Amino acid sequence: MSLKDIKHILLVLSGKGGVGKSSITTQLALTLSLQGHSVGVLDIDLTGPSIPRFFGIEDAKVTQAPGGLVPVQVHAQSTSGSTEGDGSMRYGALSCMSLGFILSGRNQAVIWRGPKKTAMVRQFLTSTLWPSGLNYLLIDTPPGTSDEHISLVESLLTETASNPSQLAGAVVVTTPQAISVSDVKKELNFCRKVGVKVLGVVENMAGFVCPHCMECTNVFSAGGGAAMAIEFGVPFLGSVPLDPAFVGLIEEGIRPVYPQGTVVEGQAMETEETRAITNRESDKAPLVEKYTSCSLYPIFAKICKQVTDVVEITPASA
Repeated sequence: MSLKDIKHILLVLSGKGGVGKSSITTQLALTLSLQGHSVGVLDIDLTGPSIPRFFGIEDAKVTQAPGGLVPVQVHAQSTSGSTEGDGSMRYGALSCMSLGFILSGRNQAVIWRGPKKTAMVRQFLTSTLWPSGLNYLLIDTPPGTSDEHISLVESLLTETASNPSQLAGAVVVTTPQAISVSDVKKELNFCRKVGVKVLGVVENMAGFVCPHCMECTNVFSAGGGAAMAIEFGVPFLGSVPLDPAFVGLIEEGIRPVYPQGTVVEGQAMETEETRAITNRESDKAPLVEKYTSCSLYPIFAKICKQVTDVVEITPASA
């Protein structure tokens, strides 16, 4: 069984599309890797598989091996730093599996009925040959509470029956505005009904960070995610603003830089001046190293610490 050696399985859920689940999944994976964990990402958003694009590996293809499919490696484990980075960075290995690797092109439509989708979800769960001893498997899901969700949870509960704590729980993603919160409440109720522990709520798109002055404007209101977490009695993990520098990192591979004096979660962000001093080769470093220069990284470091503190200590329960 492909899941037997995975230590912790985390779902990334939302009752609404367009809230940034794939972005959150990507940053959770990069941050957990930077904390030294070996990480896998399973993208089961079958009609919109965007994880390959987030990691910059759209042209990669999965390979067949005896017993299943070999996931695509995003980066290998680093224990002595990168010669193209700052020379001292260490991180765990990261690999991913997605329907996007199997499709012939980015614009190809997936026109499948429910039974075929649920069959593909089960195949990904049971036939992906994840590296031995994987610390965390993050599962990026489609929006809503559809057939894929039910199939996913049923399969996971079956596969982890002998070790229930292996299914650590779910991170639920919302945006601040009321219409999003209303839909995401359905996802929280779904988790309660199927017996999946909610590890916490992340409020994404919580303001827009101006790239020139770093002032954060609440374009989509504010506080909806925190209020929902209180209402349902689940942890609020944090608010994540929109940062154009992160978009530049994903779309163009540009290492983020910020105005002089920018500090996030007590960490000073890199500027053009400090870039010149450190002489970092922005275009050559792997994504995981460039991400440490992003203003969102300190936020996700805090979010991941909250999640891992609960997962590593407390067995999963409904």
